[in-house]
Amino acid sequence: MVMNGDLRVFDPVFTTATITGNHGLAIYDTLFSSNSKFAPKPQMIGKWGVSDNNKTYTFELRDGLAWHDGTHVTAADCVASIRRWGQADAGGRLILARAQDISKKDEKTFTISLKEPLPLLITILGSGQPLFIMREKDAARPPNEQVTANIGSGPLKFNEALAKPGASFTYDRNEQYVPRDEPSDGFAGGKIVKVDRVIWENISDKQTAFAALQAGEIDFFESPPADLYPVIETDPNLALQTLNKTGSALSVRINFLQKPFDNVKARRALLYLIDQEAFLRVMCPDPKYGRTVTSIFGNDTPYSNEENTHWFKTGGDPARAKQLFQEAGYAGEKIVILDPTNIVAFNDASQLLAAALRKIGVNAELAPMEWGEVVTRRANKGPIESGGWNIFITSNADYTLGDPIGTPALLASGDKAWYGWPRNEEYEGLRAKWADVPTLEDRLMLANKMQALWWDFVGSVFLGQVVLPIARRKSLTDIIGMTGYTAMWNMQKV
Repeated sequence: MVMNGDLRVFDPVFTTATITGNHGLAIYDTLFSSNSKFAPKPQMIGKWGVSDNNKTYTFELRDGLAWHDGTHVTAADCVASIRRWGQADAGGRLILARAQDISKKDEKTFTISLKEPLPLLITILGSGQPLFIMREKDAARPPNEQVTANIGSGPLKFNEALAKPGASFTYDRNEQYVPRDEPSDGFAGGKIVKVDRVIWENISDKQTAFAALQAGEIDFFESPPADLYPVIETDPNLALQTLNKTGSALSVRINFLQKPFDNVKARRALLYLIDQEAFLRVMCPDPKYGRTVTSIFGNDTPYSNEENTHWFKTGGDPARAKQLFQEAGYAGEKIVILDPTNIVAFNDASQLLAAALRKIGVNAELAPMEWGEVVTRRANKGPIESGGWNIFITSNADYTLGDPIGTPALLASGDKAWYGWPRNEEYEGLRAKWADVPTLEDRLMLANKMQALWWDFVGSVFLGQVVLPIARRKSLTDIIGMTGYTAMWNMQKV
């Protein structure tokens, strides 16, 4: 497999990088997992219940759970993992804020006692940023310190002996893993690994990766260049397959901490500058794979709306963008765009954005690097001269944008927000109400108010929504199609 970028951070609590999430999905297990309809289903949990007052949840682990080092998974491991994840995850922080106690009851049982009911608790535990269960001694680390051991209880084992950082990583089937009895359904059900070994080859040059796919040297290519789609479709041994059928919204993350984007007018300038149709033509030339998006809740979630989208215009409005930069007091400061050269869509979009900024007199500079370096550098809150940044491009599955509690990209809580660290207290006050709003109609009203504020303070800027297929050898079958991550169980070679 050639994945989308290179794996440099191995701790899926420390970072939200998709490739780290894929790694986590392989070696760790979760208490609950989302099925193909995005409903949370028990995974490590054998049975659970809630008290009559809806404040105390009791969970019992299923039989057969063991760490890759041979020791048993315990309730204490789960408690420690929830507490660590809860400090880093948006939904997890809500659980910790509502929790009176999270504690072990016996070796297989633990409880979450709440100060007040939280109807979304099971949904939060089973969706959003996955709650990967780690050993208690690993989960004892603060969330801003990386876990160094790659020992989980999941269906695959990380092969430390064959790890070649920068070149390849190897995963072996966990022969001791006991899958659930239910059929595989999304990320839920029985996780049955049907191959002996999976190797991630880090081939940054896309033409080289494609040649390896054609030659049968690799079986799976996560992000083939769009201009190769017709070649893939006519090759009798290859196939394009859309795993994330909801598509992903690509967006510009803006650093609120550094000039010029500490000024709201500079952030608004980007809203007017972006011509989504132009970006879509670059990222996915075939129109069947892309469309514009203006709602912070995506195109196809129940909360998509048109509130405060007057800025959207075919072709953009470069003159208005230039004026807003001037009103922001922009004085020619260098604007650094982190440019991941090994992710085609992000690389192309970064170059187009730099060109658009230069056309209106902005001193935009691309910082070329592999995605793994972006993942590391984007955590730097310092100025440019200290290795900081101004802009990077990222994506979110459309489905996840309907979840402002669990989706990091929809936070505006300053230092506690996702990279870029947007801050708006009024917006956060509305977002805090989401978990307790009783009806869909009420949530729609809340979504409209949240979106109106977001496009005023400009927490991020969309480039468009794309549905990007993977390429595979036709001999690789039964790949699970879900949003966000790629599972390495269930797939098989025939």
